[in-house]
Amino acid sequence: MVESKLVTEFHGLPQRPADSHKGDYGRLLFIGGSCTMPGAIALSAMASLRSGAGLVTVATAATVHSIVAGFDPCVMTIPLRCCANGTIAEDLDSLADVAGPLEQYDAIVIGPGLGKSEELAKLVAQLYKTIRGPLIVDADGLNLLASDPDGLPVSSGPRVLTPHAAEFARLLENNHQSMDVDKVRTRDEFEQAAFELAGVSQTVIALKGNATFVTDGSMKWHNKTGNAGMATAGSGDVLTGVIAALIGQGMPVCDAVRYGVQVHGCAGDLAAAELGMVSMTALDIVDFLSAALQQ
Repeated sequence: MVESKLVTEFHGLPQRPADSHKGDYGRLLFIGGSCTMPGAIALSAMASLRSGAGLVTVATAATVHSIVAGFDPCVMTIPLRCCANGTIAEDLDSLADVAGPLEQYDAIVIGPGLGKSEELAKLVAQLYKTIRGPLIVDADGLNLLASDPDGLPVSSGPRVLTPHAAEFARLLENNHQSMDVDKVRTRDEFEQAAFELAGVSQTVIALKGNATFVTDGSMKWHNKTGNAGMATAGSGDVLTGVIAALIGQGMPVCDAVRYGVQVHGCAGDLAAAELGMVSMTALDIVDFLSAALQQ
């Protein structure tokens, strides 16, 4: 195990050839949004476009489809069947019927604004088990994974988990075999648990917070960018979109997570310098992603 250096070896993404097209920069699918949280999945999608993704599609509950579509005309949207509580009611097969073969996407995101239901728990588990490409799980997607008493499913491809402390504590309850979860209290203990869980489950975990911690079970890395103004609703959704965009553009998954965390924090620092930490919102972080990437 090594303590990774700052991501100074990354100098942004490669130059884009003059004859390239949008399909060269990642086809992404975002699954989420519900009647009470339509904005979360829109923030993720908009952040991915600002981070260089070529084609971004949001599959969301039909009840909020027009709302999600109205956030950004550059995002393609797909309405999905709903449960009575306004959450998505599709299973894996029916999702593929409306979104097309899931193998066509360079990365899939599930979780922002998703809500909770038995149907969604089944969908998240199905995606986790069967999708061969990269899958980024955030927010309610993490909570639904944590609700499975059997722990994290065995995956068929690269997996990225982006929990904050409370979401990670829920994951630990069913997924950590070697640690007394009730005694995990300090940040160092949470990070050690994340390191162990990432190694056992072969995932990349970004444990969000001050100096966000990233591990794949073989390395440990702490972010040096970001500020307290980023403790605002939707900030994590933005990070998820950034990471998905970098993966879609061909960056190795673990590198994409570290670089995405660093760029996300840099955008937050630029926003805070311009607007102040008290007034900044997640939309401001999206707006400053272009400047952060230029740095």
